[in-house]
Amino acid sequence: MEKEKKIVTIKDDVLIGKAGSRDLLGDLFLPPENDPKKPAIVVIHGGGWMEGDKTQLRGYGILLSRMGFVCLCASYRLSQEAKWPSHIEDVKCAIRYLKANAKEFGIDPDRIGVTGNSAGGHLALMCASNDSNLEGQGGNQGFDSKIKAICAVYPPTLVREEVPEGKFNAFAFMMGEEATSEDYIKASPIKQDLQSFPPCLLIHGSEDKVVPLSESTDFYEELQKHNRTAEIHIYADEDHAFDSQPTLGRNVVDIQGIFFLKYL
Repeated sequence: MEKEKKIVTIKDDVLIGKAGSRDLLGDLFLPPENDPKKPAIVVIHGGGWMEGDKTQLRGYGILLSRMGFVCLCASYRLSQEAKWPSHIEDVKCAIRYLKANAKEFGIDPDRIGVTGNSAGGHLALMCASNDSNLEGQGGNQGFDSKIKAICAVYPPTLVREEVPEGKFNAFAFMMGEEATSEDYIKASPIKQDLQSFPPCLLIHGSEDKVVPLSESTDFYEELQKHNRTAEIHIYADEDHAFDSQPTLGRNVVDIQGIFFLKYL
């Protein structure tokens, strides 16, 4: 007997909310199951906060949805359009969108997680912040943006004012010329109050030349100091964006799925 295929329903370009004068769009992936209380994940693309779009991690959305998660691959304003904290404001808007539409999409609003790669990993980690100044003026203000679990794949965890000579400072471009040292600290996941940080999965390649492995290992150690639930997976001899290789990408999704099934 032929095994029944699990068909994911995809809704492209759903309107998440407003970002300034323009629309924030996302791609929604709905699992085959009819469970009215499904867990959901906001998927956040990378690109140094200045490149990439919501289609970058489309494979994540499809594969995680097949595992039973409602997934929203969200867009956010890039640094050339708006400076920090616009990026995280838009991600939090996407979280609120899922909560506001929980009944329609069969979501349990108390079982929402976030995952992101590279700059998206940084934004995923910043979703744990309860700083009201990061909420923005996007849609569904009657809902909160609290999340239950986080996965960050090769994420920058310390936003730096200074970088090695000869390298473009994506941090400075994101923060803007008027940013103070205090602003950089407030934009750094590792500098946040980690006392109540949600369960966290970190994934990194040992030979990452863009975001050093220490960004994840240092953050993991800080979570351990605060007795938080944390898990880290290090891929030997792999560079940045190693999960673009299909076999490794599917393995990363499997690890994420196991983690989110446990903690959402």
